[in-house]
Amino acid sequence: MEITVGHARSLLEATVGHPRSYSGLLQILLCLFTGEISGSEQQKQTQTQDKWKIRLQLTKPVTWAPLIWGVVCGAASSGNFNWTVEDVTKAIACMVLSGPLLTGYTQTLNDWYDREIDAINEPYRPIPSGAISESEVITQIWVLLLGGLGLAALLDVWAGHTVPSVFYIAVGGSILSYIYSAPPLKLKQNGWIGNFALGSSYICLPWWAGQALFGTLKPDVMVLTVLYSIAGLGIAIINDFKSIEGDRAMGLQSLPVAFGVDTAKWICVGAIDITQLSVAGYLFATGKQYYALALLGLVTPQIILQFQYFLKDPIKYDVKYQASAQPFLVLGLLCTALATSH
Repeated sequence: MEITVGHARSLLEATVGHPRSYSGLLQILLCLFTGEISGSEQQKQTQTQDKWKIRLQLTKPVTWAPLIWGVVCGAASSGNFNWTVEDVTKAIACMVLSGPLLTGYTQTLNDWYDREIDAINEPYRPIPSGAISESEVITQIWVLLLGGLGLAALLDVWAGHTVPSVFYIAVGGSILSYIYSAPPLKLKQNGWIGNFALGSSYICLPWWAGQALFGTLKPDVMVLTVLYSIAGLGIAIINDFKSIEGDRAMGLQSLPVAFGVDTAKWICVGAIDITQLSVAGYLFATGKQYYALALLGLVTPQIILQFQYFLKDPIKYDVKYQASAQPFLVLGLLCTALATSH
């Protein structure tokens, strides 16, 4: 049986009013001892569970996937990854570093500095709505940052690196995340620089971390990943269409604000398609024709989906386009990684 605090109070008053009737009091004591009385303790427990859900929401788990995939591409590109328990464990640790820890840090930091814009665009989000306090947000930022840097250092020790390359990549990425979101630089205020920084964070950094963990970063791979970051720029622009009103109000020159919706949508698909076609051309020119043809096969459905959804209405179909087209793009990344491993 479960009774509320209000029920308990009523039963207690009834018992006090009738001294010979002890059944009500015994019922209360039984419920207390069996943990079936609901009240402030259950409310506190619920609030704690809700707070952890809010903390997780701030890290945006859906955004971890590209970073985790980037680690897979880097490990594949190294040519040194083997399906052993040790290598798989290293890869998983690197995924935790790139995804939950440092992407979580980046997303929480970004929401913190975007709280005024979100109050206009999305006032229901955790920080502008007051669902989590400022001190709790700041603590989360520091815990995720230091946890990520600590894990990066441990991975270097585990890999036997004389130069802590994974740690350096993690530090560089963390600094880039800060200047992307925080004043005075706040790179995201400029549509070109901000979106390229975002694209490189999602493609270059996890790839480099995965490859540095299992092998050595090569110049051709670094060039290809930086080039792929232009496609990442296009992907980042997609997310700007839903925030035009708030960006304009806060003076942020996102590309949809600066160029208008119609021009920005063509810049977006151009960045995505031209980049991948250029990479396919590079692979073909370096004697990796089969990989080049595979990459072309993965670009084709993306172009079809752009005309079917995104170019018709980038605001209405942004989520649907990303859900249907991006799997082909990330498979193209793996195709390129496998090509560079040989």
